[in-house]
Amino acid sequence: MRVLVINGSPRAKGNSDLLCDEFIRGAEEAGHQVEKISLREKKIAPCRACYACFKTGACVQKDDMAEILEKAEVSDVLLLASPTYFLTMSGQMKVMIDRLLPKWQGLGGKDAYVIVTGHDGKNGLKRNAEELQEILENLGNRVRQTIWGAYVWKKGEVIGTKAMTEAYLAGKRIGK
Repeated sequence: MRVLVINGSPRAKGNSDLLCDEFIRGAEEAGHQVEKISLREKKIAPCRACYACFKTGACVQKDDMAEILEKAEVSDVLLLASPTYFLTMSGQMKVMIDRLLPKWQGLGGKDAYVIVTGHDGKNGLKRNAEELQEILENLGNRVRQTIWGAYVWKKGEVIGTKAMTEAYLAGKRIGK
């Protein structure tokens, strides 16, 4: 299966990144083809709400989003990962999600996963997780699992936690 991991963390090798990598390790060991997109490395402008994409199926803005849309459309599995900032997803993730508009009807029918991280417990990460889950479901996907990187803030604090094992096993169980 083709797996697309989209990481919305602005921090390289942070807790969201580490959990994505564990998920990827499990998925690759299970024989899946995986690609990770780190939004911090992409140039994505906010949606202009011009709705030209309704007529053309493509955004008028020429940035990295066209490539992301193409990869998301052909994937079998989607994973969205985001740290929790002020109870919700990162700005990078929100901007990317808003730009799904040109292809939103072609992004369904996939198994999906969510990774959320933050210094709070599950209660503090809940809104972020629910928003990402609902977005994936509204696109027509089936959210198979949410991995909670709770009580982690500083880089690397997620190492050795239950979330690392859960991320690895979730990747390993894709398609089962």
